[in-house]
Amino acid sequence: MAPKRPKGAGAFPKAVDTPAPKRPDPESLYAALDLGTNSCRMLIAQPKGSQFHVVDSFSKSVQLGHGLESTGRLSRASMNRTISAMRICREKLKRHGVKHMRLVATEACRRAHNGSNFIAQVRRETGMELEIIKPEEEARLAVISCAPLVSVNTEQLLVVDIGGGSTELVWIDLTNVPKRERPRAIMRLHAGFKSDPGPFAAAKVVDWISVPLGVATLRDQFADVEDDAARFALMSWFFEENLEEFSPYAAAQAREGFQIIGTSGTVTTVAASYLGLKRYDRTKVDGLRMTSDQIDTVIRDYLTLGPAGRRADPRIGKDRQALIMSGSAILQALMRLWPTDRLSVADRGLREGLLYAQMSADGVLEDAPF
Repeated sequence: MAPKRPKGAGAFPKAVDTPAPKRPDPESLYAALDLGTNSCRMLIAQPKGSQFHVVDSFSKSVQLGHGLESTGRLSRASMNRTISAMRICREKLKRHGVKHMRLVATEACRRAHNGSNFIAQVRRETGMELEIIKPEEEARLAVISCAPLVSVNTEQLLVVDIGGGSTELVWIDLTNVPKRERPRAIMRLHAGFKSDPGPFAAAKVVDWISVPLGVATLRDQFADVEDDAARFALMSWFFEENLEEFSPYAAAQAREGFQIIGTSGTVTTVAASYLGLKRYDRTKVDGLRMTSDQIDTVIRDYLTLGPAGRRADPRIGKDRQALIMSGSAILQALMRLWPTDRLSVADRGLREGLLYAQMSADGVLEDAPF
């Protein structure tokens, strides 16, 4: 005999109301947009404790500085690509109702003869107010974004931000700061490299430099060199020559207590390649420490692959493959010069620095050291 059909079988289950995630209060949101020589990137975030929680983001390779080395101007095609990306950012800002924001442009707009005209065009066509910041502020914002990665044992710190059009290096002396206060002392630099820290122990900026060579501009300077390995070697030595005015370059430094933090697409790409990631994972890359030998092994692998192999390598990515060797040349030069065999990898930079600076100034971060 066939079993009886259970009562109610086949009936539609009662609907269960799942509450939609609560939208963050627009008043609590902050935005930071970084328009560089190669990329347009934006973060929208809200304060969470002493850090922040990312609500939305945007990143696109716009190649704003393409051709800038030869013409001294931003091309019409580059500006159109960039404005299209800016429109997407504008819609995200409007959708979230963001009121606190800072939108900045860096080296390409600083150097281009028509940089200010482009800023005016962005304002007309998108309503967005871009601000061209000076190299010192760019360096300072990159430094404070890396504060959480500073070791309490670090006495001498070098923060390196390899951009598309320039590379910023900041040398910081932490010997007079109590160990547990060292990351916070870096955060206090949001007010300036020479600001009064008040009653707190101060991080001393020994020197900083903005070298007008980034992954795009360095690549363009040696585009006429056909041999891949020769081009890489020339780029690395040429970058080193441009560090002669950086005062710590000539001074001997103690190996103990020295830390280099590198922030850029180059550094994170090299780290992802070392880890063998088929899909990029920020949680595995940010804060990773790599030895010089590990970095050299990855770079030698890039050279062995050659241009065609690098284009096909999923670890590098289509947007990054044209720039990875110039970035690697800069990275190798830096590791060759200073007394450490380890690099701390930072998947953070100008955008994060802009967010920290805005939130710190408004006093919305908990346990902030200000």
